[in-house]
Amino acid sequence: MPLNVYSTLSRKKEPFHKKPGEAVSMYVCGPTVYKPSHIGHMVGPVIFDTVKRYLTYLGYKVTFVVNITDVDDKLIVRAKELGTTVKELAEKMTADYLDCLKKLNVTGIDEFPRATDHIPGMIAMMERLIAKGYAYAAGGDVYFDISKDEDYGKLCNRDPEQLEAGSRIEVTDKKRNPGDFALWKGSKPGEPAWESPWGPGRPGWHIECSVMSQALLGKTLDIHGGGLDLQFPHHENELAQSESDTGVPFARFWMHNGLLKLKDKEGNEAKMAGSLGNVLNVADALKQVPGDVLRFFLLKSHYRTPIDLGIWDWKNPATPIPNGMVEARKAYQTFERLVDLVQRISGSTFADLSLIPAVTTDRPELTNARQRFREHMDDDFNTGGAVGVLFELVNSVNKIAHDAKLDDPAKANNSEKPAFLAGASLIKELAGILGLTFRAEQTSLGGGNEMIAGLLQLLIDLRNSLRNEAKKIASKDDPARKVMFDQTDVIRKRLAELGVTLEDRPGGTGWRIG
Repeated sequence: MPLNVYSTLSRKKEPFHKKPGEAVSMYVCGPTVYKPSHIGHMVGPVIFDTVKRYLTYLGYKVTFVVNITDVDDKLIVRAKELGTTVKELAEKMTADYLDCLKKLNVTGIDEFPRATDHIPGMIAMMERLIAKGYAYAAGGDVYFDISKDEDYGKLCNRDPEQLEAGSRIEVTDKKRNPGDFALWKGSKPGEPAWESPWGPGRPGWHIECSVMSQALLGKTLDIHGGGLDLQFPHHENELAQSESDTGVPFARFWMHNGLLKLKDKEGNEAKMAGSLGNVLNVADALKQVPGDVLRFFLLKSHYRTPIDLGIWDWKNPATPIPNGMVEARKAYQTFERLVDLVQRISGSTFADLSLIPAVTTDRPELTNARQRFREHMDDDFNTGGAVGVLFELVNSVNKIAHDAKLDDPAKANNSEKPAFLAGASLIKELAGILGLTFRAEQTSLGGGNEMIAGLLQLLIDLRNSLRNEAKKIASKDDPARKVMFDQTDVIRKRLAELGVTLEDRPGGTGWRIG
C-alpha cells in the first residue's frame, strides 16, 4: 500500500506527495531550554526520528530540523531565580537536552538552530509583514494583525473569536485586536535585548520557528511536526505569519503527536506539570529504565493517541516511575531474552548479527512479517502496530528454537538454525527502523560489571550445588532435601528483589537484569 499520512490541516489521511529518492524537509518544534528535559520533551523527537528512519528506509532523502528556543520570558524568569544569565542557563539546559536525545538513540536530527542566531532574519520578516499590512508597530512592540489574515484559525478549524475565547490572551492596550500576537517585544531593564527599527527588544516565540524553518528548509515544508498542545497558538500563528509573508503554503503535512497522560494514586486523571510536582525528568527516568526501554515505551502506541503513563504516586519515593513504564519494561524483556538466546545459539551478539536482505524460508510467519510491518508504518506511521509485528516475530523465532532444541547442544536440530537466525535478523532490521537496539543497559545494580558478574556466578554456583545435592536424596520427604530446595528458592527470590532474573536452561543457569 502507498504511504498515507494524516494532516491536521486537512483532517484526513492523504497519500504522501513525494516519491522515494526525492528530498523531504521536516521541521519539529523543540524545547524552550530553561529547565532539565522531562519525558514529555522526548515524545516528539523520538516519534519524528522514527518517521525519518522509515522515510529513509523507503528511499527518501530527509532533512530533519529541531529548533532550540534560547530566549524567552520563561528563560528570563528562571535565570533570575537561579542567579545566572539567560545565556548560561540556555547552554546548560541545551546540553542536557542533547544528552537525553543521545540516550534515547535520537540520531536523525540534522540541525539544531538557536533562536538567538536568527534574529536578523526575524527582524527582516517583521519588516516585510509590516510593509504588506499584516503587522504593525506599537510602543516598541510589533504585533501580527489577525484581522488581516482571512483564513486565520484554519489549522485549528475555528474562527478567531472561538480561539480567543478558549485561550489565554496577553492583554495590552497596544493591540488593535485582543487576539493579535507579538512578533517583537520591547525589552525591560536588565533583560536580553537586540537592536531593531522599533527599539531594543527580543523576538516573540512564534516568529522564531517561521524564520528558522524558512532559512534551513525553504518556504514550504513537507512535514511540520510537534505536540498537540502546540497546535494553538504556536502553530496557528506560525502558519499565519509564514503564509502572509511568502504567499505560499507553509507546510504540506501538519503532524501532531498525542500528549502524556497519567493518574494519581487515587486513579484521578492528572496533567504532568511542574506546579503539581509530577514532572519526570529524563535523567531520573533513566535511573530506572534504560534509554532503549523509554524509547520503546513512547513508540508502543500510535503517535496521534495519548501516551498512557498509568498510575503514579509521584510523592512516594517507592514509586519513582509510573506503572505504565514499569509494564513497558517487563514487555521489553521479551526482546532481551531473544538477544540472550541469539548469543547462546549463534555464538555472536545480536548487535553483530548480519542483516539478511530477504527471509529465505518457507515459514509464512517470517516471510510475511516485513510486509505486515510496512503496512502498519505506511498507515500514518503506526508504530504501535509495527511493535505488535515484532512481538509476533519474537514468538515465532522462539518457537523455532524451542521445537528444534537449539538451546541444547546435545539435542539440537541444527538444520533449523538458519531459519532461527533469519528470523532474528529480520527482527533486528525492523527494530532498527524504529530506532530500537535491544541493548538495554544494566541499571538495577551498582558496582563494576565484573564484580556483579562474579558475585552472581558465585550465587548461581551455590544454588546449583544445593540443587544437585538435593536431587541425590531419593526420599522427597527427607527434611534435608526440602531445606536445600527451599534455599535455592530463597536465592532466586532475593535476586529477583534486586532486579536479577535467573533462567534455568538446558546448558546451565543464566541471569539477566530485570
